[in-house]
Amino acid sequence: MVKTNYVTIRGTKEGLILILDDECSFSELVSELEEKLSSNYPQISEGPAVNVKVSVGHRYLSDEHKQKLTAVISGQKSFVITQIESNVMTKEEAELIRKEAQTTTLVKVVRSGQVLTFTGNILLIGDVNPGGTVLATGNIYILGVLRGIAHAGIDGDKEAIISASKMEPSQLRIADIVSRAPDTKDDDTHEMEFAYVGSDHQIAIEKIQHLGKIRPGITNITT
Repeated sequence: MVKTNYVTIRGTKEGLILILDDECSFSELVSELEEKLSSNYPQISEGPAVNVKVSVGHRYLSDEHKQKLTAVISGQKSFVITQIESNVMTKEEAELIRKEAQTTTLVKVVRSGQVLTFTGNILLIGDVNPGGTVLATGNIYILGVLRGIAHAGIDGDKEAIISASKMEPSQLRIADIVSRAPDTKDDDTHEMEFAYVGSDHQIAIEKIQHLGKIRPGITNITT
């Protein structure tokens, strides 16, 4: 009989990593997992909690499969699953990543009381009036005057930026950091500017020509 090796168990300072083969059948995988856990860790069943990370490689796990793995591993009473990691993503996850990377273009004046929210980046051609609000999970590009509120990186992305042809916001937010434009300008040239989170974790404003140096990852706009 050929000895299988569908399950590899590695110990770390944080606990255990279970590396599961992604080519064998699921039933074969579960059978070997049950055998290895029961034979190698019988003494742990009543011991202190052990964190377990599960890596399934390129195997897609349905909810039923996840429940089965969880039941088998949790059969060791002290085992606590902290993560089930897969290199395969669902269509829904892939679509969310696509939306996060894309830029929506909108021609509109955002008036007082209006709140616009976008997944990904927003290129707004028009002004944001006082009392108007624009929110995006990505960057905010305004070809117009920003006098209202702009909040980029609303899901926590501190690398996001806010740019405007004329920057006179009532409030700027990037991730969880809040700022507003200074009461006075050093010059009256009205050059296009952008706001970003600096190394001091504060929002700073620079002229747009410095964008490539400060945020070199922003090279193009995908619509």
